[in-house]
Amino acid sequence: MDKQTIGIVGARGHTGAELIRLIARHPALELAYVSSRELDGQRVDAYVPEYAGELRYSAPAPEQLPALAADVVVLALPNGKAGACVEAFDKAGADPLIVDLSADHRFDERWYYGLPELTRERWRGQRRISNPGCYATAIQLAVAPLRDLLAAPPVCFGVSGYSGAGTTPSDKNDPQKLRDNLMPYSLTGHMHERETSAHLGVPVEFMPHVAPHFRGLTVTCNLYLARPMKRDEVIGRFQHAYAGEPLVRVLDEAPWVSRIAGKHHAEIGGFAMAADGRRVVVVATLDNLLKGAATQAMQNINRAIGQGELAGIPAAERP
Repeated sequence: MDKQTIGIVGARGHTGAELIRLIARHPALELAYVSSRELDGQRVDAYVPEYAGELRYSAPAPEQLPALAADVVVLALPNGKAGACVEAFDKAGADPLIVDLSADHRFDERWYYGLPELTRERWRGQRRISNPGCYATAIQLAVAPLRDLLAAPPVCFGVSGYSGAGTTPSDKNDPQKLRDNLMPYSLTGHMHERETSAHLGVPVEFMPHVAPHFRGLTVTCNLYLARPMKRDEVIGRFQHAYAGEPLVRVLDEAPWVSRIAGKHHAEIGGFAMAADGRRVVVVATLDNLLKGAATQAMQNINRAIGQGELAGIPAAERP
């Protein structure tokens, strides 16, 4: 069977590199192009040794993308940059499968919002897919099984490794400034707070922080319940919700972020109950570059091109 071709626009970042690694081992995909202005002309295998080939980074303008003829296009661009690329495809009458990793289309109802474990049944063959944010993925997975029993907005405390701040230099990805530190930011109105609230259909309060580790995030979610519940009942809801989901693991104890780095699944656990049974604290962890970005994009791509959802995702690292 001929492989389908895939192009990555904005591949200099950490997520772009993870996508290249996944594509390099994928049975049905091959790279058509990889764009990066900073790395233009340099060999891809010099930066991602898992890729074996002669391909070099290029730097096409948005209006040049339709002529590059890929079956699948992943937009791994900063927020606010994807629109020009999508417009170029529309003007050219081109209709590749487009997966946007930025936040630009997460509120656009014309785009499928691809968090497979929660939205799989909403996919109707759309050729435009918006990939959820990393924190938004973790929070939604931690809250969704109890959404119908919430008595107040969930309050979520998040801590991420500094890879989540991207590669453009800033305080939030400066290892020296992060050393022995925990850096709060965007404590109200964070993009993922608005995203999570919109897609869960309930208001969510979210307070993010950056820590000195490189990858992986944890969210601790304080959930107020409309009626008293037993811990076993709460855990049963999560086990039922994610039964058969190979990339979500429900634990008894609270998961550790150090154990999720480099893994393709999310872990949810803790389930600490208040004495009156009306409050439960749920902890979720995932690798922000994988299940929070590249792995989730691959799940969405696989379904859209007719492959098994886990094609190309390393089996040895699944739960």
